[in-house]
Amino acid sequence: MTEIPEHLLKRSKDRQQSGATPSTDVAATTPASAPAAVEKPIAPVVTKVLPDPAYVAAAKSRKKIPFWAMATLSLLPLWAFMYVAALKPQEKVIEGPLAIGAIAYGSCAGCHGAEGQGGAGRTLYQGEVMKTFPKIEDMLNFVYTGSQAYVTAGLKVYGDPEREGGAHAPLSYNGNPMPMQGEKAGGALTEAQILGVVCHERYAIGGTDPKDEKWAAEYETWCSPESEIFLALEKGTSSFETIDKDFSMLPGPPAHVGIEPRESGK
Repeated sequence: MTEIPEHLLKRSKDRQQSGATPSTDVAATTPASAPAAVEKPIAPVVTKVLPDPAYVAAAKSRKKIPFWAMATLSLLPLWAFMYVAALKPQEKVIEGPLAIGAIAYGSCAGCHGAEGQGGAGRTLYQGEVMKTFPKIEDMLNFVYTGSQAYVTAGLKVYGDPEREGGAHAPLSYNGNPMPMQGEKAGGALTEAQILGVVCHERYAIGGTDPKDEKWAAEYETWCSPESEIFLALEKGTSSFETIDKDFSMLPGPPAHVGIEPRESGK
C-alpha cells in the first residue's frame, strides 16, 4: 500500500479547515482573462450624386438618329462631290477640222496673235477674215500658196476685190509676206490641216456663228465634224486640185481651190 506524503495530507487538512474547495482555489489562483474587444460597426459611405449639367441632360434626352438616316447621311460626301462637279463649267469638246486647226494654228499665232489680234501679220478676229475671204475656197488657195506666189504670178489682190474698207494686196501689210503653208508649195501643212486652220480662223478666232444663215451651209460642208470634204482630205481620197469635181454632187458644191495662185472666185 502506497503512503501519502505528509505535506499533501497537511495541505488537504488545511483546506478543509478553511472551507475552500479545490475548484474555488483553482479559480482564485487563475488570472481573469481580459474582456474581448467589441468591434464598432463601419458606417456606410454615402456618395452624393450631382445632377448632370444642362447640356449633358439635353444630350441624353435628345432623340438619336435612326438607322435609316445614318445610311442617308453616309451618302452626303458623294452628293457634295457631284454637286461641286456640276458647278464646274463643262468644257466644250471640239472635233473635226476645228480640232485639227486649233493645233495647227500654233505656227500662225506668232504673226497673227494667239487670239487673232494681229502683230507681224494681219488681224483675224472680229469678222476681219470673212470680210477679206467671203469664199472659203479663196482663203484655202491663199494660205496654201502664200503671198509671194501671188506677187510672182502678177496678182494685185487676194480675197474679195470689193472688200469693205478696201481690197488687200500681197505684201501690203508692213511689207511682210504671208508664208506658203502647203506641202507642194514648200510649207509643212497637209491639205486637211490647212482646211482645219482656215476653219479655226473663220469660226473660232473670227467669231463667226456657224448657225448664222449666211454661213451655216459653208460650215456644214467644210468645217463641221461630219464634213465629207475634210474626211476625204484626211484619207487622201481628194485634194485641193480635184475637190470641186469630187464633191460636185453636194447641194452646195465647192468651187475650185487649186494649189497655184489664182484670182478670187476662179
